[in-house]
Order: sequence, then structure tokens, then C-alpha cells
Amino acid sequence: MKQNTKIATFFITGLALLVLPLVLQNFGNAWVRIADMALLYILLSLGLNIVVGYAGLLDLGYVAFFAIGAYMFGLMASPHLTDAFPVIAAMFPQGLHTPLWVVLPLAAGLAGLFGILLGAPTLRLRGDYLAIVTLGFGEIIRVFLNNLDHPVNITNGPKGVSQIDSLQLFGVDLGKKLVVGGFEIASVSLYYYLFLALVLVSIVICHRLELSRVGRAWMAIREDEIAAKAMGINTRNLKLLAFGMGATFGGVSGAMFAAFQGFISPESFSLMESVMIVAMVVLGGVGHLPGVILGAVLLSALPEVLRYVAGPLQNMTGGRLDASILRQLLIALAMISIMLLRPRGLWPTPEHGKSLQNTAN
Repeated sequence: MKQNTKIATFFITGLALLVLPLVLQNFGNAWVRIADMALLYILLSLGLNIVVGYAGLLDLGYVAFFAIGAYMFGLMASPHLTDAFPVIAAMFPQGLHTPLWVVLPLAAGLAGLFGILLGAPTLRLRGDYLAIVTLGFGEIIRVFLNNLDHPVNITNGPKGVSQIDSLQLFGVDLGKKLVVGGFEIASVSLYYYLFLALVLVSIVICHRLELSRVGRAWMAIREDEIAAKAMGINTRNLKLLAFGMGATFGGVSGAMFAAFQGFISPESFSLMESVMIVAMVVLGGVGHLPGVILGAVLLSALPEVLRYVAGPLQNMTGGRLDASILRQLLIALAMISIMLLRPRGLWPTPEHGKSLQNTAN
């Protein structure tokens, strides 16, 4: 009976996820965009959960890998490099329009490489010191992106990279609406289905990692690194693997973000973005996949939903309070309330209490 209930639940949830964008687009594409960004944040949170939730390594510079993936796609699928470098323009007279199947592995690989480079000098650091170093790494990447417009214009500096190609998938341009049997599917809905597929693949990968020998070794390092090392676990290689794998997820989501937005700039990859992604993992439930997904959905959608609350509240105060500041205040109050009422997260992993229950018995 339980198995039938699980199958029915999965079927209903899957059907709801498939129908969701088609329903939301009737209320305006803005609501579908919120769902799209929520899926991208889920992808980012799943990657950070490998580093923070499984391996117990606090990473406050995770947005750097998001930026690396986004700029990789932006530079490889926009006119910027051909305009800035005559040599590249001569090699690609039709413009540099690199397909998704080439850019996506490059973005994932480059982000993973930078993740390993970040992890290498931080192997002996823990806690606050590790957080400070990773925070500095994230800021260094943002500053580089902001200033690499001279003497050689690589990133176009604070102006950002524009005119980024939309994704082409199996002959379908996701940047244009699709008409199927007289029913119109908006461009944002097409991106939704692609992001949903990536999220589902990522969930399967993370779940298999959690149950694997590597995942159990990460959790051993998280609980007690000295004991894990005494048991023969190669903590150095496993830490580097955690940083590299987590960064790969960030690179993929960054590439998707660049294609979806069509424009990227260093402002999109600030420290606050890293803090928000960490908050999604912590508030949802560190190390627990359903909790991480729930935290990402709530914290990515909540600011947009609160726009409709902040406006009326501003009118009640006679316009004396700025709507954006009021919205940030409401978000902060919601986060504080969650941490006070649910200190282990909204949906924590059930395994934390098992040993205590066994002791009591």
C-alpha cells in the first residue's frame, strides 16, 4: 500500500510540475520567470549542498562559479569576442555562436577546475577561516570580471556582455514561443522545462552521491575530520572532489542563467547572492535534498511574492517607507522566524536524531 501511495504521489507531483508553467503563463510571463529562477537556484543550492551539507566545508564564495559559467557561455555565444578581437572575427566571419553541447561541458569543466584551485590552498583551514578565504575568492572573481576591460577587453567590465544567443535544443529555439496544436507555449515556459530536466538529473546525481562510498566519506569528514583520517579516508582528495563537484553545478547553472537572461554583468554575482544561496541550504535543511529544494524555492520566490505585500504596506504609511527596503525587512523577519522556530531547518534530515533515540531505548 505504501508503495502505491509513493507512486501516486510521484505521478501527481510530476504532472503538477509539467502543467505549472502552462497555468502560470495565463497570469503573465513574470510568474513563469519566477519559477525559472527558482529552478536555477535549486540547481545552485544542490551544488553548494555537496560542499556544505555533505562535506561540511563552509563556502561563502560559491557565486564565483556561477559567474564563471555565465561568462563562459556569454563570451562563447555573443558578438563580444568577435567585436573586441579581429583575429577571432576573421576565424568566425558568421559570428561566434557556439552550440550548447560544446559550451555546457566547457562551463562545467572550467568551474570545476576553479573549484579545485580554490580547494587546494584551503585544505588545512576550517570553520571561520575557510569561510573568509572562500568569501575572498568570490570577491576576487567579481573584481576581475569588473576590471578585465582594459588593457585587453575580455569581459567588457561593468558594462557586461549583451546580445547573448538563446539556447537551441533539438532544432527548437527556446528564445521564441512555440505553437503546438494551436496552443502557444511561451519562451519562458520552454526554458522552464529545460531547467526542470537539469534539476531532476542533478537530484538523481546528488542522491546517488549521498548513498555512495564517496558520500559516506564526505559525511565522515563533516562529523570528525581527524577520526575520518584515522580510518584511512583520504581527506585531501575528497575535499578537492567536493569543491570541484559543487563548482560544476554552479558552472552549469551560470551558463543557463546567461542564456536565459541574454545579458550578464558583474552586478549579478555579488556577495549577497552567495549569502542567499548559503541561506537556502541552511534554512531548508543542511545535507537533506528535499529540505535544500524547499529552501531554494521559498527564498527565491519569497522576494518576488513580497512585492505584492510591500506595495500596500507602503501606501498605509503614506509612502514614507521605501517599498524595496520594506521588502528586505519582511524577508529578514521571515528568515529570523524560521531559524527561531526551526533551528535545524524547515525540512532537516531525519538521521540526526537516530542515535539519540537508540540511546534512549
